[in-house]
Amino acid sequence: MIERTEYLGLLKRFKDKDLIKVVTGIRRCGKSTLFELFIKYLKETGIKKDQIIQINLENANYRFEDYKELYDYVNKQIDSKKQYYVFLDEVQNIPKFQKAVDSLYIKKNVDVYITGSNAYLLSGELATLLSGRYIEIKMLPLSFKEYLSAFHDQKKSRYEYFLDYMKFGGMPGNLSILQDNPNDLDIYLEGIFSTVVYKDIITKNNIKDKMLLESVLKFIFDSIGSPISTKKISDTLTSKGISTSNHTVENYISAFIESFLIYKAERFDVKGKNLLARDYKYYVVDQGLRSYLLGKKTDSDMGHILENIVYLELLRRGYKVYVGKVDDLEIDFVAENRDGLKYYQVALSVRDEKVLERELKSLQKTGDYYPKYLITLDLDLESDYDGIKKINVIDWLLNKE
Repeated sequence: MIERTEYLGLLKRFKDKDLIKVVTGIRRCGKSTLFELFIKYLKETGIKKDQIIQINLENANYRFEDYKELYDYVNKQIDSKKQYYVFLDEVQNIPKFQKAVDSLYIKKNVDVYITGSNAYLLSGELATLLSGRYIEIKMLPLSFKEYLSAFHDQKKSRYEYFLDYMKFGGMPGNLSILQDNPNDLDIYLEGIFSTVVYKDIITKNNIKDKMLLESVLKFIFDSIGSPISTKKISDTLTSKGISTSNHTVENYISAFIESFLIYKAERFDVKGKNLLARDYKYYVVDQGLRSYLLGKKTDSDMGHILENIVYLELLRRGYKVYVGKVDDLEIDFVAENRDGLKYYQVALSVRDEKVLERELKSLQKTGDYYPKYLITLDLDLESDYDGIKKINVIDWLLNKE
């Protein structure tokens, strides 16, 4: 198992704090494995096996009709004289699960941890019931640093491994397949795609037109890094004989976001310091899933894939990420945290002087002194252009900046 250090560190820091720990993320991104790693840590610190209660609610061995049965099952194992750690995987499968979670949470000797593969987990009644009483740990597939750590033999260069990462993505299950039989990777990714799209989205939202939904998803996957609107998607599909409406497209996009398949980046006016309400950009949770669905070769779209990887890494590092607008120019990412802003421009290569000039231009026009970075796949040494730091993407991914 790969040590998911950042996420594991969060669970350790919040252990025994009076908060429910909620781990969210797309299916198969490693949430259950994170629990296994944390349980191993608990045992190493002296927590006994009978103090740990772990239930995967997708396991057919657990057949709870409602939240009350779940609560009763867990409660019977609790002794008021001991401290307990309760782990509930895919808890959204239980009707009104939030009532069971809250009933366990209010026990003074129970520390509660839950996972879910849908953002609905933290909407509606749960958000109201548990307001201020939980922390959300937003989990993503493997970072490049985590991906690289799996290849202890290092038979290839970092650059070659990165090209693999661009092509295959970072779903944790990829690793054993790549090392055994890479030809099976599409079968594995198809399983993830089918579960997320057919079980989590189509069934939950009672969607009838599977072909239309897949067409909208393919359009978004094919347009990562480009500003698009629901009207543009609707008009394009209608022109191809696939009739739909803005409203339907909007609902599908919301479902994709709720299931963590895609992420929406809003546009940010750098000079006005305000958000703009149209033509968002979308990024896919994993470039391997994108390659599977589109059947595209990586080398046909490396620039946008690189941009997608940088976007996800900024999310991992805890930033709110926007697309920047400076007058009539664009900055790929404005990353915001409590320390302020950072600006990132992403380009496959800037060895061509005209390309370099174009990529620097928007960063030069921000009118402020926040840190500015130009991230590329070029392998030459780092450079500085009047305060704009050029960094190789692999170096950036493997080091904090």
